[in-house]
Amino acid sequence: MALLNFKKRDAAEKAPVNPTVEAFLQGYSIEVMPRTAEKVEDFRALLPEGTRVYIAHIEGTPIEDMVKTAKRIAAEGYPVMPHFPARIIKDAATLENWISMYQGEAGVDQALLLAGGVAKPHGDFDSSMQLLETGLFDKAGFKRLHVAGHPEGNKDIDPDGSTKNVDDALRWKQKFSETTDAEMALATQFAFDAKPIIAWADGLKEAGIDLPIHIGIAGPAKLQTLIKFAIACGVGPSLKVLQKRAMDVSKLLLPYEPTDVLTELANHKAANPDFNITNVHFFPLGGIKTNANWAIENGGASAKPVNS
Repeated sequence: MALLNFKKRDAAEKAPVNPTVEAFLQGYSIEVMPRTAEKVEDFRALLPEGTRVYIAHIEGTPIEDMVKTAKRIAAEGYPVMPHFPARIIKDAATLENWISMYQGEAGVDQALLLAGGVAKPHGDFDSSMQLLETGLFDKAGFKRLHVAGHPEGNKDIDPDGSTKNVDDALRWKQKFSETTDAEMALATQFAFDAKPIIAWADGLKEAGIDLPIHIGIAGPAKLQTLIKFAIACGVGPSLKVLQKRAMDVSKLLLPYEPTDVLTELANHKAANPDFNITNVHFFPLGGIKTNANWAIENGGASAKPVNS
């Protein structure tokens, strides 16, 4: 009986959903790969209605696998946004074929365009700007195009540690957004500290770049896993948040959760309604189910899955 009473008390003491975080998570998106999507029996048991699902295209993944995954997720009722990494696309004919396959087989009308983490291009394209310049996405009537943002810079683009090339590219993308019929936004690399994210977003606005920002957030995962991914993805100063946590023996074996960074960003958004971060984009580095269940526990109505 004592054990039963303890369990009841523990459930009753569970912290209520933070309404500010709940509002901030409204319309969140999540990223999958074909091999990780295969592990999910039904996305409707995990994701809210209308959740945008990005499909990451890693070098070596056949386009057929990408399209098959897009078709499956779209059939479950979710808008799909596949990656188009410029450096693994051979030429304009290949790009046009990919667009046609996605549209014809999965009804895709939105895309994330990025350079891609490949050192040497496979063909004609080196940047997302070159993909946009082909005009093929507009020709196909794509309704939404996202491009990459880097709150902590990108050493692949600016090896000297500056942000000059990244900033120049953002100004170009801002101008392009004024000529395309597609809605455009920035989808960013993940970071772990809210303060530099806020400073970066405010800096863009001051520079006249008003593209909505879908901020990248790493989902719950083992600390060692996150540090490995953060180093591989070139995460900058906010990596110190993880390194500091790793030095705390009491936290070393506990999984990381994005509660602190999301709460700080949500509070800032609530206090500054014009803040240009409009959506959260999850990188489920600890697994799709783990990430979705964390969102369900912390996002209230904003994260309620279709089948719940």
